[in-house]
Order: sequence, then C-alpha cells, then structure tokens
Amino acid sequence: MIAKQLKIWMAQTPEYKLFSGFAAIVVLSLFSAAASGYYVLAGLPALVLFAWFCLLDFRKIYYLLLFCLPLSTEVYLPGGLGTDLPTEPIMVVLMLVLGAFVLQRKDGTGIERRFFMHPITLLLMAHVGWIFATTLSSEMFLVSLKFSLAKTWYITVFFFLSGYLIRTEREVKILFWIVFSSLMFTVLVTMVRHSAYGFSFRDIHRVLHPFQRNHVNYAATLALFFPILFFAISWYRRFSRLWWFLSLSAVFMLAAIYLSYTRAAYISLLLAAGAYVVVHLRLMRYILMAGALAVVLVISSLAINNRYLDYAPNYDRTVTHYNFDNLLEATYKMEDISTMERVYRWVAGSHMTATHPYMGFGPGNFVNFYKPYAVTSFQTYVSDNKEQSGIHSYFLMTLVEQGWPGLLLLVALLFYTLIKGETIYHQTSDPARRRLVLMALLCLVVIDSFLLINDMIETDKVGSFFFIFMAILVNLDLANRKEELDGKREQDAED
Repeated sequence: MIAKQLKIWMAQTPEYKLFSGFAAIVVLSLFSAAASGYYVLAGLPALVLFAWFCLLDFRKIYYLLLFCLPLSTEVYLPGGLGTDLPTEPIMVVLMLVLGAFVLQRKDGTGIERRFFMHPITLLLMAHVGWIFATTLSSEMFLVSLKFSLAKTWYITVFFFLSGYLIRTEREVKILFWIVFSSLMFTVLVTMVRHSAYGFSFRDIHRVLHPFQRNHVNYAATLALFFPILFFAISWYRRFSRLWWFLSLSAVFMLAAIYLSYTRAAYISLLLAAGAYVVVHLRLMRYILMAGALAVVLVISSLAINNRYLDYAPNYDRTVTHYNFDNLLEATYKMEDISTMERVYRWVAGSHMTATHPYMGFGPGNFVNFYKPYAVTSFQTYVSDNKEQSGIHSYFLMTLVEQGWPGLLLLVALLFYTLIKGETIYHQTSDPARRRLVLMALLCLVVIDSFLLINDMIETDKVGSFFFIFMAILVNLDLANRKEELDGKREQDAED
C-alpha cells in the first residue's frame, strides 16, 4: 500500500511534490513538538522555507530583513556582547548567500564592476579597510574584531546587496512599502501606549520597548524615513486614495517625531529642508566647507588655554528634566544632564586622541578606556554609565577609535557622497529619477546630522538606511552614465 502511494506521488507534478512534501514537514514538526514538549520544533517549517528561499530566491529574504528592521529588538548576550534579533542573524546569512552567489555567477548578471569601481564604493571600502587595520592594533582585539565583523555584514548586505537588488524606481517603491508597513505599526503601537501616559516627556522611554532602545533612536528612525515618505506621496495621483493615505501618514509621523521629544530630530528635519534648497542652488560643497571650518574654529577656541573648563557644569544643578520645556531651557543654560554628559565624554575623547592620534584605541573601544581620561569637573549624575553607552558623536568616536586617518576617511566619504549626490541630481534629466536622488540625499543629511551628537551607524534601524541610500545613489549615477552613453551611441549611429 505504501509502495503504491509512493508510486502515485512520484508521478505527480513537481509543484504538487513540493506542496505535499512541505505539508508533511509541517504536520510532522507540529506532532513532534506536541509529543516531545520541545515546542521549538514547530518552527522547523519556517526554517525550511527560509533555507529554500536562500537557495532559490534570496530577494525575498532581503525583503524579510527590510520588514524586520523596524520590529527588531536588542538582546544582550553573555560576555558583554549584544545582537539585534531577528535582523543580525539574517544579515549574516545573506552575507554568506551573496558571497556564494557572486562566486558562482559567471554570466555577468551579478553586481556590476562599475558599481565596485564607483568613487563612493572605493571611499567606503577605504573606510572599512582602515577599520580592519586599526582592529589589528587594537587595545582590545576581540572587541574590535566583533565591531569589524558586524561592519562587514552591514556593508555587504545593505550596500552591496542593496546595490544589486534596488536599481529602479519600482524597486525603491517595494522597499518603501515593506519598511513603511512595519514602521507605521511600531509608531501606532508606541503612540497608543504613550497616550495612556498623556504623551508626557517623562514616560516616552517606557513605551518604546521592544522596538527601540531609547527615544533618540526612535526619533532618528522616524526622522530619516520622513523624507522617503514625503517623496513617496508624489508617486501617486493627487487626491487619490493612496495620496491621501500617505499624506495623512506623513502628518501622523510628524506628530510622532514631535512627541519623541528629541531635539536632534527637530534640527535634522530643519537641516534636511535646508539641504533641499542647497541642492537646488548647487551650494553643497560651500555649506560643508563652512560647517567644517566653523567646527574647527569652535574647537580651537575652546582648546586655547583650556578655555573649555569655563563651561564645566554645576554638579548639583545638572539634573534630569521631566518636562520638555524645562529641558530646552536647561540645554542653553548648560544644565541638562544629557547634554553635559555628552560634553563629559567628548572631553575624555579629546584627551584620548592625544595619546593615540594615528591608530586610535581600536574600533568599539571608547567605552572600555575613557574613564581615566575624563575631567571630573564635567562629571554628572549618570557618569557611571551603567548602560555602557558610547561617546555620542560618531565623528569623535571614529577619531578616538581609529585615529586621524579614520576620521579623515569618514569625513571624505560623507562629504563626497553629499557633493556627488548634488551633482547626480543636476545631471539627471528624468523627473522620477531626480526625486529618487533628492530622497536619498535628504535621508543621508538627516542621518549625518544625527552623527554629530550621536553614534548610530552601527544600529540596524539607522545604519541600514545609511548604506542602502548610498548604494541607491551609486546606481542612479550609473543609470545616468548608461543613458548618456546610449545617447552618444545613437548619435554616432545617426551620423
């Protein structure tokens, strides 16, 4: 009887065999889980599907990763390590899958050589190469190695794989709707929870778990996505259902950003609005040069005769504020604890740089070494740093951990990307593609502004979009070049 049924099954179509085989796996896994008490066995069908798509259509696994970005949660592991679940394991799998794909692809349909040779790609690889170089000289090698490995799968997946999968406006739309759906779910849940506390500033932290670490990360995620949502509205006919839906969603997201009570988010959106004008007027290089000069002058003036000590806070008056209006007032009075704790760590970082100016302390090592370099007059009530948070400035973090070459490479990458993006915008004739360029640029401007007083590229909810939109800019530039080359060929053919 079994042999007869097996013979009938073998005669069926491949689709029927796959469906029935998977159904058998589902039934057996559920039965095994119930019978043994090891309920993790019930997840075997999902694992089988995951492996199947990895082998045959890893694009769907990439889409799954995008969907999980707003939903992921931080999990701390033994030994002081941490990870983001489920996103980081998926990144590692996709990195391995992409490696196998590139090695076996011989027909020229993989990642284009032009993508690898683009100046943005080369600068990014130089930046990563220096991270690995400073890992070898690190004060704590294992910590730096973990940092470097994480950077590897972030860039492999979000830059190179995104560069392969997201090349057209249609693919950007797919990315938008996937991330938008899960992100708006987290915003809705957060807003409903927050409403139970009267949208108070004091209670914003307690309503974010498990989606966000704190209100700054939450605000950064919303702020960087807002330009994407803003330009997505233009994809649909004015006053159509989708136009109204996205317009109302944009208003809702603005309200969520405001109720995140994050000063950096407000400033970043204002800078993005300014960048919109700057790009149109071709002023990006001048604004960046002026900004860099202003930073150098401010730091130099504070360093002369240790003038920065004049701004040391009053320990008893530098406290946590539970009213947002009081927080804003305390900020300009230098009495806000979060602001002054940043200064405490920045001062420590500047002293660390003087001792390791060329190779730094090694990636990921600021928190392990900064305490002896701190100045006690800047100490606050939270300077014990129980949560082991970083220096709160990605630029200064890079300087401390990777030395001056590391900082210069990072600045070169960021500045060149923005300046090149402006050039790409003005070289683009297709209106839809121009909007994509502007979308990518404004998203990067928001992220870059957060990096001034936060270190967020290593977080999956922010760093992912940093590399994705950098890759999209590269593809848009390559599309322009191809269009220009095709036009020249047609002209030559006519001549």
